[in-house]
Amino acid sequence: MIFLTISIVSLFYLFSLSFWSDYMTLAKNQDQSIPVPSLIDPDLKVELVASGFEFPTSMPFVDEDDIQLLEKNIGNVYRIVNGNVTHQLLHLDVSSKDERGLLGIVLSGNDDSNNNDTNVFLYYTHCPKVKGQDKGSQDCGNYVYKYGLDSEDNKLVDPKLILSLPALPTPSHLGGILQMDKGNNLYVTTGDLQTTKFNQNQTGFDTRAQNIINGTAPDGRAGILRVSQDGNPVDDGLLGNDYTLSFYYAYGIKNSFGIGFDPVTGNLWDIENGPQFGDEINLVEPGFNSGWEKVQGVWKLNDTREKESIFNDSETVEFVSFDGKGKYSNPEFVWGKPVAPTALVFLNSDKLGQQYKNDMFVGSAKKGTILHFELKEDRKSLNLTGDLSDLVYSKNDESSKMIFGENLE
Repeated sequence: MIFLTISIVSLFYLFSLSFWSDYMTLAKNQDQSIPVPSLIDPDLKVELVASGFEFPTSMPFVDEDDIQLLEKNIGNVYRIVNGNVTHQLLHLDVSSKDERGLLGIVLSGNDDSNNNDTNVFLYYTHCPKVKGQDKGSQDCGNYVYKYGLDSEDNKLVDPKLILSLPALPTPSHLGGILQMDKGNNLYVTTGDLQTTKFNQNQTGFDTRAQNIINGTAPDGRAGILRVSQDGNPVDDGLLGNDYTLSFYYAYGIKNSFGIGFDPVTGNLWDIENGPQFGDEINLVEPGFNSGWEKVQGVWKLNDTREKESIFNDSETVEFVSFDGKGKYSNPEFVWGKPVAPTALVFLNSDKLGQQYKNDMFVGSAKKGTILHFELKEDRKSLNLTGDLSDLVYSKNDESSKMIFGENLE
């Protein structure tokens, strides 16, 4: 039998199995012994390539054996070549409270097609310090910076601020995932920055991007933002021309740790983290409204963000539409109880076997699980059968058909 090998580090990059904020409790409740990583497919095995990192969050490949890796709480960017940590490319002074930290990275070629230099984009939280302690949340910000990669000196150089995003009201639900489309536009996930527990005292931070009809103007939270590599709106903006609104590709998103582009169609997909229910997989078309805070999963929400009833398209729910430019769409898959999805990728390769090529993989912080989904022929929905065909995973549903690997923590 011939085994195809997947490295733990590669799997980590694909699924970013990070235990953030609300999902820390999932990890704490698990057995403290170290389980053995395993894959369902007997023709595949897991191989340890590198270890010893403290709270890694993201890990892009420069090429097959050349990797960059982030440490959330410390603010380090490492280079790993052939499994060896060869250089510290950068150290950033980051805030690490709750979900804050060094969160996202994506690599891109230079906008100039005649220049093969690599740009490195980073998303992180910075809070000014007084005597070694954060000065206060009021002074914090979430930032996206563009760096050049100096391959000779192994440093990230020439930082340029691309986006300055809010860091209030809380250090929860920051998003922080970065991706590039084929046109070299930059996509950034942002959460609502509100704690899951309903807090009626957080008025002033409710925006129209959260489907609050009388909310304030969108400020960069609760969406997927799309900008050029210099931080400018792409074209005229999908939802409007106002400065921040023009950045939005999608909105109504509570929090997301994963977006990915279908290599066949170029369509964008995301995972969304619900409160104590309603984690989602979504097809994200331009102007997509994911429904938060009016709908989560298949449930209509009351004024305190709790389940009120099953939502269907015939119900009257007053969404924000930005003059009809934004449109709510139902999720393509929903979990009844949280699995803490941490990333979504498409495997644009047949190296794991032709049966997995162009399929979707989703990471879950619960038990370090990797889930595998095939798409239907139109590539706009998931190919699910049996008790999963209703697109909602309930307690008694058979989950083994989805599981690709476990204990990848």
